[in-house]
Amino acid sequence: MSPGEWIVSVQGTPTGQAAAMGLALVSAVAHAAFGAIQKGRHDPWLSRGAIDVWFPLVSLPVALFLVPPPGPELWLVLAGAIVIHTVYKVLMAMAYDRGAYTAVYPIVRGTGPLATVAFAGMVFGETFAPGQWAGVLVLSGAIFALAVLNIRRAGLDARTVTHASMLALITGVMVAVYSVYDAFGIRLSADPFTFLAWFFVVEGLVFPLIAFRRWQAMELRPNLGPLLLRGFVGSWIAYLSFGAVMLATRLDKVGEAVALRETSVVFAALIGWLFLKEPVGPLRAGLMVMVAAGAVLVEFG
Repeated sequence: MSPGEWIVSVQGTPTGQAAAMGLALVSAVAHAAFGAIQKGRHDPWLSRGAIDVWFPLVSLPVALFLVPPPGPELWLVLAGAIVIHTVYKVLMAMAYDRGAYTAVYPIVRGTGPLATVAFAGMVFGETFAPGQWAGVLVLSGAIFALAVLNIRRAGLDARTVTHASMLALITGVMVAVYSVYDAFGIRLSADPFTFLAWFFVVEGLVFPLIAFRRWQAMELRPNLGPLLLRGFVGSWIAYLSFGAVMLATRLDKVGEAVALRETSVVFAALIGWLFLKEPVGPLRAGLMVMVAAGAVLVEFG
């Protein structure tokens, strides 16, 4: 039995639900690392372009030789994915341009679960129990509180905070849009790995061109060698992060998978504390506990 056949065989079963939870948590850990690739002094447009340029190079052999070909309907879905993900990436880069990473990132991640649960209910008819809704509200509320804490510590002016926050909120809605759209695509494909392979092929067709034009227009151009090496590492993290959560949405509820993925903010803080010696503090630690508690309620509420 191939991996794709196994995924299909356990879809909607207790085994599939357990696998979806595990995949979503794997995605959360990888997503924390992926966010760090775009963090700091590096230009967010160039960082994203350097990551995406590797997607077709690695995925095309898999798409051509190792998975069944996509049908006509799936090609239409993949064309739509190019548009949706490009809009998301442009908004994300614009938000990073206008605000500190530590302020923008939690707003995006906090908006995503709320909007995804609503959209998944409309598209797939998913329903959440009251305890699960409470979990979503606790999780997103704690992430938003982290954003407020980070904004205060960053000392950003009101104008910058307003512009960056609005862009981050819109980007968070786009996270929900692409999460539900990608879930529709991977469920449409008979073999989920057909969608994944071709998804990553088309993912790398647009943004590297945008990033290259930006690089050409710079007065002080960064060296492409280290940038591409950083992108290569980021691309493999992206495969794990986005691939795992998309498989989770094939196996179980989209809203649950996305909510669990947003525990990435907890793993990001743990990585910073354990390896970068970044201080956490009692308030931040308490918010992390609330994020984790919200995720538990979403899964078991």
